[in-house]
Amino acid sequence: MTEIASPTGHIPFDSFQVGQVQDFGAYEVTETEIVEFAQKYDPQYFHLDADAAKGSLFGGLCASGWHTCAMTMAMLVENMDKTGRSLGSPGIDSLRWRHPVYPGDVLSVHTEILETKPSESRPEIGFITSKVTVRNQRNVDVMEFVSKAIFPRA
Repeated sequence: MTEIASPTGHIPFDSFQVGQVQDFGAYEVTETEIVEFAQKYDPQYFHLDADAAKGSLFGGLCASGWHTCAMTMAMLVENMDKTGRSLGSPGIDSLRWRHPVYPGDVLSVHTEILETKPSESRPEIGFITSKVTVRNQRNVDVMEFVSKAIFPRA
C-alpha cells in the first residue's frame, strides 16, 4: 500500500492502484489439521485416511479445498493485523482449486489489484477487486480466486 492504515485500522481506498502486488504468509499444513478439519467439515476418505488416500486421484492424504480457503483466510487476517483492514467483503468469484495441498506444504499468498472502483451509491466507500493466488513452497499455484473488498474513502 502507498499509505498506512487509518487510526481505526482501515486502509484508505485511495492507497490502492491497479497492478499493485503483495506477497505474504507462511502457513505450514499438518496431517493432524487436515484430518481434524475433514472430520468436522468435509469427511471424504482422501482427507481422513492416509492409507486409503494413496489409492485416490490425489495419491495421498490432502486438505479439503474448503480447508485451503480457511488457511488462506488466516493468512489474510494476519496480514491485515500488520497492514490494515477493509470494511468487509461482498464476496469472491472464480474460486479454483488448482493443485492438492498435502501435509508438509507451506502455503503463501500473492495478491494483485485488478480494479479500483468508487461506490456509485455510497461516496464514503470504494471497492477493490484483487486476484488472490495461494502457492505452496515449490511455487505451485494451489488455489486462486477473485476477491472484492470494501474500503473507506477520504
